[in-house]
Amino acid sequence: MDSLITAAARALAAGDPLGALNRVALRDDAPALALRGIAMAQLGEFERAKVLVRSAARAFGSKAPVARARCIVAEAEVALASRELSWSATRLDAARAMLEARGDRVNGAHARYLDIRRLLLIGQIDEAETRLAEIDPMPLPPALKTTHHLIVAGIAMRRLQTKAARAALEQAERAAHEAGIAALAAEVTSAFDLLNLPAARLIANDAERVLLLEEVEALLNSNTFVVDACRHVVRQKNEAITLATRPVLFMLVRALAEAWPEDASRDELVARAFRARHADESHRGRLRVEIGRLRRLLRSLAEINATPRGFALTLHHAHELVVLAWPVEEKHADVLALLADGESWSSSALAIALDTSQRTVQRALDSLAAARKVQSFGRGRARRWTMPLVPRFTTVLLLPASLPVD
Repeated sequence: MDSLITAAARALAAGDPLGALNRVALRDDAPALALRGIAMAQLGEFERAKVLVRSAARAFGSKAPVARARCIVAEAEVALASRELSWSATRLDAARAMLEARGDRVNGAHARYLDIRRLLLIGQIDEAETRLAEIDPMPLPPALKTTHHLIVAGIAMRRLQTKAARAALEQAERAAHEAGIAALAAEVTSAFDLLNLPAARLIANDAERVLLLEEVEALLNSNTFVVDACRHVVRQKNEAITLATRPVLFMLVRALAEAWPEDASRDELVARAFRARHADESHRGRLRVEIGRLRRLLRSLAEINATPRGFALTLHHAHELVVLAWPVEEKHADVLALLADGESWSSSALAIALDTSQRTVQRALDSLAAARKVQSFGRGRARRWTMPLVPRFTTVLLLPASLPVD
């Protein structure tokens, strides 16, 4: 490897993409193409980076399997940064196996971290944690140690383990400082922000206040009866009853909770659950049926009693009842939660992350675009979506599989 390639590689390792490009910008040999691709990725030019890295992999070919495997890892990193979540995990795993077999354990670990970060992004928390446990970060360079601790913190935040998350971020901060890479330090700072921004709204007794993530954790660990509008779950201590697939029942229990300790009128319940302006006998009959279903589901935690005006909740063991709601009420909050990371997403990547159809996501994006809450650039398969302004609240509670329900 010649001196210019070596100098460019060192510049990239130190987080200096412009310095790397100054040395290899006019070269088209395989090592230079790979370094140019990585530099363009660090500058945010993901489409160009992808083309360059793929060209480098072809140029290396089968005669340089290790270099080709490194290009595949770099391509996966570009895909993750540009939120293209449909890239082949099998191809990345094959590249990782090649690197580890040839003694390149640093890039092999980097490949593992990319796969784990993708799993975390799409909500497969248990699998991400299992794979992370297979990696010993101690012999790795500071940059990869930073990545390791950031993933640990991400898993902890998704599970509302804020003390563990804060401890992991402190380790990540030390590793990033040792690495001396500004982009890594900024990523750690952004992760710390999630712990210090409003995470949810608490609604109780006709009053509201915002909660930080650690306050949400304390609330869910208390004996309070919680109607969790972030995940459509009713919780108390270690018991959770999910109503994620029963939207009518959840609207009923939320209306009853917001009225507690008083009752909620039948007309109000019909309006909230069935979106009917005027309650007729058919609505009242349906209300009785749905209340009966809700009563059976909640029987271990509370009773639903009929009153002259409507229905009221009576708690079995809890003395407090609250509603936990999103910081900002929004029909498509799950889409906004992913876009709030500041990256540009394709509709297909959003569909993968949310485990829903691309058409459903596209309808949500069209609705949000009409309200000027999101914006797009590019056309066809290159079209990407972003938020004009990132909201100043953490969206951890809105992300896929962020809270345990059992």
